[in-house]
Order: sequence, then C-alpha cells, then structure tokens
Amino acid sequence: MAVTMKDIARDLGIGVITVSKVLRNKDDVSEKTRKRVLERVKELNYTPNLAARALVTGRSNLVGLVVPDLLHTFFAAIAKSLSSALLKKDYHLIIATSDEDPELEERTVNRLLGRKLDALIVASACTTSAMFKRIQAQDLPLVLIDRRFPDLDANFVGADDEVIGALATEHLIEIGCKRIAHLRGPETSTGKGRLNGYLKTMAKYKMKSLPGYVSEPRRVDVPSSESGVELTKLLLGLKPRPDGVYAYNDPMAIGAIEAILDAGLRVPEDVAVIGSGNLYYDTKLLIPLSSIDQQTEQIGERAARLTLSLLESKNHPRNKTVIIPPQIVIRASTDRKQGKKRSAKLI
Repeated sequence: MAVTMKDIARDLGIGVITVSKVLRNKDDVSEKTRKRVLERVKELNYTPNLAARALVTGRSNLVGLVVPDLLHTFFAAIAKSLSSALLKKDYHLIIATSDEDPELEERTVNRLLGRKLDALIVASACTTSAMFKRIQAQDLPLVLIDRRFPDLDANFVGADDEVIGALATEHLIEIGCKRIAHLRGPETSTGKGRLNGYLKTMAKYKMKSLPGYVSEPRRVDVPSSESGVELTKLLLGLKPRPDGVYAYNDPMAIGAIEAILDAGLRVPEDVAVIGSGNLYYDTKLLIPLSSIDQQTEQIGERAARLTLSLLESKNHPRNKTVIIPPQIVIRASTDRKQGKKRSAKLI
C-alpha cells in the first residue's frame, strides 16, 4: 500500500493539514514540526499523489512554457528565471519547444492543455492568433512573452522590438557605417518589429537600404548561426558591400562575424556587426559581440509575477502589457576606436 499523508500524520500525532502545509512549504508551521515531518517523509519514501491532490483542489500547480528553442540561450535564460520565481509559490514549470514550427507548437500546446495546467506561457512561432483566442475562451490564464499579436488582447511581457531595431541601427550609423544591412527574423512580431525599427531609423537619417541588404524572412531561432553565415556570404558578394550588419539575434550575428572573417575582412573595421539578446557568451567570443540587451531575467521574473497574479485573482483582471526597456551593450564587434588601435599595433 502506498504511504499517504494520513499515515504520516497518525505516526507523528499531528493533523493532516499540518503535514500538507509542510509539503507545500508553507511558513505557518514551527521549525520543529517541519523537521519531524520531513524526516518521516524521507524514512517512508513518501511521494505525494499530485493527480489526487489536483482532483481535490482543482489545481495541478503546473504552468506550461512553450518556446521556439532551448538551445538558444535567450529562451533558456527566461525559462530559468521563470522556474525559479514560480517555485517560490510551489508552482512547477513544464517546458516544451516548438522548433519554430507553428504546427508543432499547436500540437504541443494541446498536449500540455491535456495535463490540466493552471496557466500557460508562450513565446509563439505562430503568425496568427487563432489558437490563443481558443485558449482564452477556456478561461485558462495565458501570458505571451517576447512575441505577440496585433489583433489579440492578451497578457504580454517583453521588449518593444521597434525600439530594439532602432537602437541597433542608430548605433551603426553613429560609428560611421554608411551601408547597413539587416539579417531579418521570422514573420512574427519580433521579426517584423525589428525590421520596422531598422527601416524607420534608416529613413530618419535619410539613408537607403540598398537592394539585397534586407534578407528574406526565415526560421532563424533554431539554426540561427548557420543562417547568419549563409546570408552574410550573400551580402559580402554585393556591390557595394555593406559596412554594417544588424542581425535579428545574437546567434545570427555570430554567424555573420564568422563569414566576414572567413572572407579575409576585419570586424569592425571593414564590417561592424551588432545582434539582439545579449547572451551570456557574447563576451567570450573571439570578437566580443555588441548587442541589444532584452533583459531576459526581468522578462522571466515579470512573466512569473503576472502569471501568479492571474492564478491568485478571484475575478477576471484586465490583460496587462509589460514592456521591459532594452539597452545597448557595446563591445568589440562595433567598437571602431579599439579596432583602429588593434590595427596600429599590428603594423
């Protein structure tokens, strides 16, 4: 017979509610009682029946997270921050990936919904909002992160992608780039927003995006660095050749740098490169990468806070939009002053 909370409570001469509070890490139990319960739990190798508890409470204490890719450390960092914040309130994160495939994403979401989640958090690969409108009709707490839909009133936590595109492009202009190309992202709000930021900034400074300087939209969050290499090789074959490249994300920018160096050119002296995401390894590259910091930790924390507020609310609160201000981080890939110093030392 499986050990139950009643067995533990009877053995220790305390109430079942007290045992439950200890197992849920509630703070209104004495340290002495908590220690006794945890020791007995360990002795009996007790494992709570979460399915049974969910039937009684109506809560599974599970929150689903669907992202395009966990190999891309941007989403991995968000997942880590989310999980840490939710665990403090005894909610556990179930993580799944869509591989930037809308059909796979829909199947994955439907499978997660079958687990009776308490809430769902998604960085969507979809280009339409139809699935999320159906989810909202089920009254399941839903939070979109990083990507959103113009026709959907939903909870959202992320950055303003037009501002990201503008910050990156303006920086390249400020360091003297005259021919700036953009390796664009997918047909999602992030890809479109960063493209618009690039185009509007170019127009603001009365600069033209020459033919071939903006790549075609593609799936990029999974094979991003390979896309960066492939697309930059095409850019380097153009006449005139770009002297600045703004990449949709950091892995794509890393691929761009690889292609530029392979062509015998210098970064940033010949071609400056900037990405988006400010990933943890950007400082460790052969040429440290300039990037737009989207504040991944804050995105995870704020998404968790918003999700918990929805779970704790007794009514249906209005949907909230939380915009995290992006910040530019300048490193060697666009620092032409340092580049000139390096070149002088080599001469």
